[in-house]
Amino acid sequence: MTLFRHASVTLLLLVPMLATLNSGPTISRPSAASNGNGHFSFALIGDMPYGPEGDAKFPNVISDINADRSLSFVAHNGDFKNGSSLCSDAVFQNRLTLFNQFDAPFIYIPGDNEWTDCHRANNGAFDPIERLQYLRALFFPTEQSLGRRTATLERQSDNPAFRLYRENVRWEAGNVLFVGLHVVGSNNNITGTPASEYVQRNAATLAWLRESFALAAEGGSKAIMLILQANLGIELPAADPRRNGFNDFIAALETETIAWGKPVVLVHGDSHYFRVDKPLLGTKTGRRVENFTRVETFGEFDNHWLHVEVHPTHPNVFVFDQRIVRENLISHK
Repeated sequence: MTLFRHASVTLLLLVPMLATLNSGPTISRPSAASNGNGHFSFALIGDMPYGPEGDAKFPNVISDINADRSLSFVAHNGDFKNGSSLCSDAVFQNRLTLFNQFDAPFIYIPGDNEWTDCHRANNGAFDPIERLQYLRALFFPTEQSLGRRTATLERQSDNPAFRLYRENVRWEAGNVLFVGLHVVGSNNNITGTPASEYVQRNAATLAWLRESFALAAEGGSKAIMLILQANLGIELPAADPRRNGFNDFIAALETETIAWGKPVVLVHGDSHYFRVDKPLLGTKTGRRVENFTRVETFGEFDNHWLHVEVHPTHPNVFVFDQRIVRENLISHK
């Protein structure tokens, strides 16, 4: 049985609330003996389908993931098309159809190619804000995830102060808190118009991040996984203009990660380079923050996926395993 619930903060009090899978009863916080002592697995993907090659190969990714019946959910960290293709209603509706072909609950976090880049002529010269509004209405109409089997998610829009931000989500599986945040490439749209878009979304994102860490601490979570689209440029100097749209988020991430002290994993796509590493350095010490791990998913031309197991008794909690889709292999001969 999938250990899957969402967590909510109500009236500024940290009050965990239960969610349900459509296919089953309410699932409470697992005991030490439940579901293999809280062990479960899930899939991570992003930056796909990407261009003609991705369109052709993405069905193989769906089939490969669906063949693993153990998965509690699938999370997509954004960019469901490349940056030089149309942002049309037809493309968006096609992606919705594809995402709903996954058997497990499917959680999608937006990327920049879906809206910030849509002003480009080869994207159809759309208004990015109009595309963002359409994206929210099409992909996040209810509290349910996508997928053939859905799960109830907590959305930041449940708070009237952040009613626009339906894409910022949170759920708990086992005793791990998962947090989806709308942080996108193209420097987080900091130079976009209107300027208020970045300012308001950034404020909402920071509030969601801090609230999630507080909730994890109150609920005794074993680990936190943060899922977003952008490569934040953590390795770059703070003064580098390529990351000024992310500096507030990186600073808050460092503060919260160090204060919490338990495993934190940040999952992103954007730069199309699969890796699992530790790029975050403490501002005060200049040394690696040991409880922080960055994961970048496969994407663009690499149409594969990442299998993740949660082992509650493992000191790192998460165990990552590459899943190379045989049908999508490239011949190097």
